[in-house]
Amino acid sequence: MITALRKKVTVRSDGRIEIKSTNLKPGTKAEVIVLVKSVDTDRQKRIRRLKALFKTTQALPQAKTITEEEIAAEIAAYRAGN
Repeated sequence: MITALRKKVTVRSDGRIEIKSTNLKPGTKAEVIVLVKSVDTDRQKRIRRLKALFKTTQALPQAKTITEEEIAAEIAAYRAGN
């Protein structure tokens, strides 16, 4: 049986992480998965701005008049090289 143990820790200045728990008995084998909460990078900011632009574009009145059939025809024409 696998038991999950969730701990929030801060990485030390030397890059080490320490996990202490009464659920961890000496000699017990464990697999550790580290999920890092990332800082907001320029790439993430650009992605957010692009998604906002897509939403704005989709909300334009002319975008609401396009049918699924017209979109499919345009994609097919593009793929055909027309």
